[in-house]
Amino acid sequence: MFAINTKTHRGASVWVGDTMAKINGGQPYPYAAASKAEADYVRVVLGRYCDFTVPVEPALVFVGVASLHRAATQYTVRVYQEREVAALGPLTGKLTLEQVEQVYAVARHRRAWLRT
Repeated sequence: MFAINTKTHRGASVWVGDTMAKINGGQPYPYAAASKAEADYVRVVLGRYCDFTVPVEPALVFVGVASLHRAATQYTVRVYQEREVAALGPLTGKLTLEQVEQVYAVARHRRAWLRT
């Protein structure tokens, strides 16, 4: 399962490091760190309502960028341009069909996502 976080920066040059991203060489934004934190939150919520551990990987998808560069050490968050998202499709699953159905039911339940 992937927690996908999208960022739109039309025509920009984007560099993504271990925790930060720079747009057109400007100030750093904590996109990678935030994406990892969001995946952790998704994992906790789904784990609270499912009777098994749900593996959740963080993914950052940049929309409309002119170029995307990844630091050689960036391997904790998957980083893609929007046209590369299809690469996630053929990846093999880690959940059974029954587990997928349970995750789907929990993920669609609005109250599960309320922070308490």
